[in-house]
Amino acid sequence: MGKDFLYNEITNGIANQIRNGVLKPGDRLPSVRTLCQEHSVGMNTAKRVFIELEAQSLIDSKPQSGYFVRKQTYRELPLPDVSRPSAVANEHEPNELLSKVYANMGRNDLTLLSIAAPSGALLPVAKLKKEIIHANRTLKDAGTSYELVQGNINLRRMIAVRSLSWGGNLHEDDLITTGGGMEALSFCLMALSKPGDTIAIESPCYPGILQLAVSLGLKVLELPTHPVTGIEIEDLKKAIPKIDICLLIPNFNTPLGSCMPEENKKSVVALLAKNNIPLIEDDVYGDIYFGSQRPKCCKAFDTDGNVVWCSSVSKTLAPGYRVGWIAPGKYKEKIMKQKLVHVISSTSIVQEAVANFLKTGKYETHLRQFRRILESNCQNYIRAVAEYFPEGTKITRPQGGLTLWIEVDKNINTVKLYDLAIKQGISIAPGRMFTLQDQFENCLRLCIGLPWTEELNLKLKQIGKLAGTNYVRK
Repeated sequence: MGKDFLYNEITNGIANQIRNGVLKPGDRLPSVRTLCQEHSVGMNTAKRVFIELEAQSLIDSKPQSGYFVRKQTYRELPLPDVSRPSAVANEHEPNELLSKVYANMGRNDLTLLSIAAPSGALLPVAKLKKEIIHANRTLKDAGTSYELVQGNINLRRMIAVRSLSWGGNLHEDDLITTGGGMEALSFCLMALSKPGDTIAIESPCYPGILQLAVSLGLKVLELPTHPVTGIEIEDLKKAIPKIDICLLIPNFNTPLGSCMPEENKKSVVALLAKNNIPLIEDDVYGDIYFGSQRPKCCKAFDTDGNVVWCSSVSKTLAPGYRVGWIAPGKYKEKIMKQKLVHVISSTSIVQEAVANFLKTGKYETHLRQFRRILESNCQNYIRAVAEYFPEGTKITRPQGGLTLWIEVDKNINTVKLYDLAIKQGISIAPGRMFTLQDQFENCLRLCIGLPWTEELNLKLKQIGKLAGTNYVRK
């Protein structure tokens, strides 16, 4: 068992005990020497554990006394309410708002808390550059030729290998590569639905999914969603007679960050299979877990190929590379046809580069550091929101993913808040973006994928101060 494995196991174990309340604020932790004896590790490994827990703002060190669980110095904010969308689909599309917010993408003069993507400062850019050069040298014709419609064989092989971590047990022939996660979802919806069909989704939901569904002429049924456990199973059962297809993000979805328990995933898979309703599973956030183990996917419980699993490296490694994939199950032929019609072939060089990055183990090394940073960021954001936002604020406490969902007083309009924040050089995502109905007008989503700095802390303070002014009242 490697030192890094033991270090991560010990660190995550203590962190989980603190977050779950097993270790209480003010409790004294074992000494460095005791930790060495209990886990059979060296002094340097034990010290690294305490340094990491301090970096995550979970413990404090007291000279001559040892390490203690940090006492919370900010108010505990409640969770947002379970969403209760109406049964009516496609009431109002927030097109103008979406265009306004996404027009900020790529702007260096703004603090982009509105875009759910990691900052380049948290990504292994130099290593990726080397992989691109290596792929250019090793690919036939330097990657200028078309490849198989199904996609880069090396990438498919590595995705299949990694599927064992969530119970997928996929083979390279079970996969199709795509130009990112949204292209994967597009191919799936075009292959498995037709105009006039009704699609069931979470509420609130990623705006790209909403816009895609509407553009394909689908009716959208938004399901009540719990901020911790995801969609309500009983509500899905009631919706079964009305829907033709279902699209969910079970693991750390955006914007809520909820993660469906395994039993719920099993129930959803069985229920939809029984009624012959395809389930498209968007798993772009599954690798960004803060605990000790990656959550399983719905695909892990699929016995008849009814679950279509989609993912990408856009949220974990390289948003601009546009590398994604699909495990299409029994719908492989239909989805392959959509890829052939729309793109013919994927981009060889970037897919080869990502495949090599996965194969060499660099991806896992990056993910371990990336997850630690995001977990620490998450705690810092929650502390800042608790300290700076007005009374009545509620916030999610996700165990993974890239976003936080904030609910403020019902008299606050977050579209107005967005307009004021932009003037201060800050871009947020108003809650109205995440629904086709008249709801979430007092909510907003923040991305936690930026490096934590004092400047970012002050930006959050500015948002909180603006939220407390009369200028954002309805």
